[in-house]
Amino acid sequence: MTPRSFLTVLALMAGMGSCARAPDPTANGPAAAGEVNLYSARHYDSDKALYAAFEEETGITVNVIEAQGPVLLERLKAEGANSPADVFLTVDVGNLHRAKAQNVFQPTQSSVLTNSVPAHLRDADGHWVAIAKRARVFVVNPALAPPERLSRYEDLADPQWRGQICVRSSNNVYNVSLLGALIEHWGAPAARDWAAGVVANFARAPQGGDTDQLRAVAAGACSIALVNHYYFARLIASTNAEDQAAAAKLQLIFPGQSGENAFGAHVNVTGAGLAAHAPNRDNAMRFLEFLVSPTAQTILAEGAFEYPASNGANVPETLLAFGDFSEDQLPIGAIGPRESEALAIFDAVGWP
Repeated sequence: MTPRSFLTVLALMAGMGSCARAPDPTANGPAAAGEVNLYSARHYDSDKALYAAFEEETGITVNVIEAQGPVLLERLKAEGANSPADVFLTVDVGNLHRAKAQNVFQPTQSSVLTNSVPAHLRDADGHWVAIAKRARVFVVNPALAPPERLSRYEDLADPQWRGQICVRSSNNVYNVSLLGALIEHWGAPAARDWAAGVVANFARAPQGGDTDQLRAVAAGACSIALVNHYYFARLIASTNAEDQAAAAKLQLIFPGQSGENAFGAHVNVTGAGLAAHAPNRDNAMRFLEFLVSPTAQTILAEGAFEYPASNGANVPETLLAFGDFSEDQLPIGAIGPRESEALAIFDAVGWP
């Protein structure tokens, strides 16, 4: 099989997206030497450099299927024991939680993984490990919202910000995971009050993605956006003159750095785990361990402006410009089980 021959696109199922062509999984036969089959929910061109670096280091060919995380999860479940997948890589702790709960991962024991990645960024049972982090932050227009008045997630619910907040819809996985974390920290009643307060402060009905929120703040349609940090980093790094002009009007704030009961900035992750029926288990473990290596962490961070997950990995210059921050040490595996509760709260407070 030629490298990345999986990238021939086919329809997985009507209305559920597309993916690349896998080998005919008529049986889970002997492992094919020299390859690893990756199901990836990431869609960054820079990841090609990641696969090339692994292939150069190990001689193992990386075959890739790309699709949305839920689509790949359904495929893994449908393929069952006949699946050719060796590694499942996806974004958001909610997707990782569902994958574990639906038995598409198998547990691993690796001193490389446990020594490289902090415990709060790994599944307690060894089913998955974070390979990159994304912080959920405030980006403000300082001319409209004085940054010194915004230091905690609680501040988004303060009535002083009536009509000034832009944020995407409640069914977005990053908002669901943030609220799940707040439920863990504060309890459901307080988390519900917070969500209701944020809704009361909306500048407009939620619409678009995180980049749309940033552009709205730059244009003055609102003064505060709740976004993942890397969308702002991409705006800064853009070669588009309009993006650069928008970014110049904005400032990033890491919430939860100080004050009463501060727990740090909420982080979500890109994570990966060993597929339950991996036919190339040894190669898959080499790939997982490579993902937390300095080489891979640099490629991941510089290619997508995510923070490295490994201890001591280099942070890209664009992110260093944001300054140091303390992240929430809550085990992120605790957030996924809160997903249904978080969605129910969003519905109850009228967050579309």
